[in-house]
Amino acid sequence: MMTAEGGNRRDTAGRAQCASRAGTGQEVSLTTFTLLNFLVSTVAGFVGALLGLGGGVFLVPALTLLFGVSIGEAVGASAVSVIATSSGAAVAYLRDHITNIRIGMLLEVGTTTGALTGALIAGLLNPRYLYFFFGVLLLYNAYLTFRARRQELPEGVVPDRLALRLRLQGAYRDRALDRTVEYTATRTLPGLLVMYASGMVAGLLGIGAGAFKVLAMDQIMRLPMKVSTATSNFMIGVTAAASAAIYFARGQVNPAIAAPVALGVLLGASLGTRVMNRMRSRTLRVLFAPVLGWIAVQMLWKGWVMP
Repeated sequence: MMTAEGGNRRDTAGRAQCASRAGTGQEVSLTTFTLLNFLVSTVAGFVGALLGLGGGVFLVPALTLLFGVSIGEAVGASAVSVIATSSGAAVAYLRDHITNIRIGMLLEVGTTTGALTGALIAGLLNPRYLYFFFGVLLLYNAYLTFRARRQELPEGVVPDRLALRLRLQGAYRDRALDRTVEYTATRTLPGLLVMYASGMVAGLLGIGAGAFKVLAMDQIMRLPMKVSTATSNFMIGVTAAASAAIYFARGQVNPAIAAPVALGVLLGASLGTRVMNRMRSRTLRVLFAPVLGWIAVQMLWKGWVMP
């Protein structure tokens, strides 16, 4: 007689194998599926740690289009991947003093409040127009990021009164420049408002807001690119923990899918943190601009196909 636990294990493995078969048109063994999933997740974690994104922007399309995983389980695995990315990157970035916890916790207030607002008014707005609006907005910011690709560090930043009162400044050792970089935030309130908007977008559309976090810190608050990406990695882990718990409660976290995702992303994030501090901020901007464009195209496509 089969036990309930044994039945659940077989069902989980069967769902993963069916997913791989749906995505490729032919049956793929669970071992092959797990290995491919691990490799894709490693790349996603590497890019996520470099650019301050959770990796879900690459992982969800890969799981759904390449492996045929259902969108619910793909997003559930993506939430797990964001936690893994944040965990893998946090230790190194905190050790190198690149993450600014004070700024991150302040901006997290805006993000969380916005997410709650978005969840409350989700039924009152048509998501299609929101996808179009924020897709165009991201395209414009991708252009701005690419235009500033030659800028290594922000220049002429004058802290505002709120930044001075909250002590939103810091310093880190930049290995690429071989010197200590001191910085301060400015336009704190506009940055907080953008974080509120990014959280509202996440609550309305059910997407991650890592790209908006990096943009707010880099282009509005005028923080160094490395500080923006590292602090974004710290912030997305806090918000992803809550969403992952919801997907787990719904039964949308499939261990056969989420386990290799978590391990691959953790490995990729650890490698990404080693590389990031040795890269110039100019290189990060050149990499970040096309990723923004990719996210924008995804949002515009979702808005186009949505009835």
